Amino acid sequence: MKILITGGAGFIGSHLTERLLGEGHSVMVLDNFHTGSKDNILHLLDDNRLEVIRHDVIDPYRLEVDYIYNLACPASPIHYQRNPVKTVLTNVMGAINALNLAKDIKARVLQASTSEVYGDPEMHPQPERYWGNVNCIGPRSCYDEGKRVAETLMVDYYRENQVDIRIARIFNTYGPRMRPDDGRVVSNFILQALRGEPITIFGDGSQTRSFCFVQNLIDGLIRFMEQEETIGPMNLGNPDERSIKDIAELVIKLTDSSSKIVYKPLPKDDPTRRRPDISQARDVLNWQPAISLEEGLPQTIEYFRPLARRHGAPAKMPR
Repeated sequence: MKILITGGAGFIGSHLTERLLGEGHSVMVLDNFHTGSKDNILHLLDDNRLEVIRHDVIDPYRLEVDYIYNLACPASPIHYQRNPVKTVLTNVMGAINALNLAKDIKARVLQASTSEVYGDPEMHPQPERYWGNVNCIGPRSCYDEGKRVAETLMVDYYRENQVDIRIARIFNTYGPRMRPDDGRVVSNFILQALRGEPITIFGDGSQTRSFCFVQNLIDGLIRFMEQEETIGPMNLGNPDERSIKDIAELVIKLTDSSSKIVYKPLPKDDPTRRRPDISQARDVLNWQPAISLEEGLPQTIEYFRPLARRHGAPAKMPR
């Protein structure tokens, strides 16, 4: 098949690009390299089935493909809050341009949505039927509401124009090729631990997250794209819920670090609990994460070892 991945040089996008090329597909990567990096796909550039195009998804584009994975958007609070209007535009116009192309060329399009559509959830764990608890004018709303509008657009194009869509709600994902400056829990904790610096927890550490190793997520995305039973939305993530403090202690143990934990105020609207209900993914895709945190973190730590020496202090969480 001929497959387009918007944001294909990003953390998740580059792993998807690598997997699809490995399965024999031709892949077009569309990326403006705002948060993506050529380094993520440098090892793939000799493959003549890969085409890399520098382009911003806010602007229309015309390509001939069978599948479109619409992944383009800054995904960490550090990056998406830096330019919130651009984040909204990337979500909304990016979805519209992907949908218009899919409509014109009769391609299937998968929207990379997010667990952030649930906001600070009042239902736990979060099933796809839950409508969420999102602050539409908060500091995170550019991303949260942008993704919610993108889902709306997907379903409206499906209803009005019969566009073949899939909506994947991606929960916290980690692994090699995460940016060292993205301010996320796993990357920050690993870098601080490797340098022997204090590990910074925002809040009291009792808030929870559920972390999925990137290779497991890629399996789920491909299975979801290729199945015919449902358009979604479908949760893709790891139901293994851990407290932030537990994750910090695990990173200290796995890195054999002397780092101590320090606590700082929790940023506004930061979710206190996050865990996916993946019943639908289990039933429809026969999918669930196979790699535990104890197995995935060591691989991620080895990726960050050389970066810990080259990069400065981990990014601070926005307030």
